[in-house]
Amino acid sequence: MSSNNARTAIVTGASKGLGAGVAKALAETGAAVVVNYRGDAAGAERVVADITGKGGRAIAVQADVAGRDDVRRLFDRAREAYGPVDVLVNNAGVATFTPLSGITEEQFQRTMATNLLGTILSTQALAAQDDIDSASIINVSTAGTVTHPAYAALYVASKSAVNAFTVVAAKELGPRGIRVNAIMPGPSDTEGTRTMGYAGSEQQGQDIAATPLGRTGTPDDYGPLVAFLASEDARWITGDVILASGGLR
Repeated sequence: MSSNNARTAIVTGASKGLGAGVAKALAETGAAVVVNYRGDAAGAERVVADITGKGGRAIAVQADVAGRDDVRRLFDRAREAYGPVDVLVNNAGVATFTPLSGITEEQFQRTMATNLLGTILSTQALAAQDDIDSASIINVSTAGTVTHPAYAALYVASKSAVNAFTVVAAKELGPRGIRVNAIMPGPSDTEGTRTMGYAGSEQQGQDIAATPLGRTGTPDDYGPLVAFLASEDARWITGDVILASGGLR
């Protein structure tokens, strides 16, 4: 895999789970990584310590990607530390699982603000830099946009919008050498899903049974894929939405 030695990467929502795995994978390729978090400062600092303890470069920066001023500050801090940002992983997300009858206006606003608006604002911030001649943006969606699980209408709707945004943004930003892709992770074993009671649940058993590779995903499954998409090896890939679910569909 090509080195990301000269790259500066922002990974949003990287204090734990998939985001933390991606941040570590990018650091292993030589990228300087900005570990973004909204509320879990301790988690973000643990990710930074893991990276720097292995000789990598990383800092933690608090910002709520649903706010333009916060996003601007995130990019300013990244630039101050490591220079222009040329890798962006839009991972920060809100997962709301509830019956249709239980969806509230507040849930809608928060889910769409983080999952969709946050992706848009961060993409705008990267594209606003006038001193980059190439970059890679990777948006984190969900395999739920293919499998359409019950009780996930709001979450799946928000990520379906991210998929569409990915394809359109790739067309707009391609002439500037900015590639935009998305990955669709399947059900995964993370701190978040454990908190939700997914590990060992009947639902997890059903998902594993329906997955050709016969297990639940982990953050280690997604980090290398994102690192590849960020690298020069993926220079001819843009506007793609890649299913990464062990074959679950």
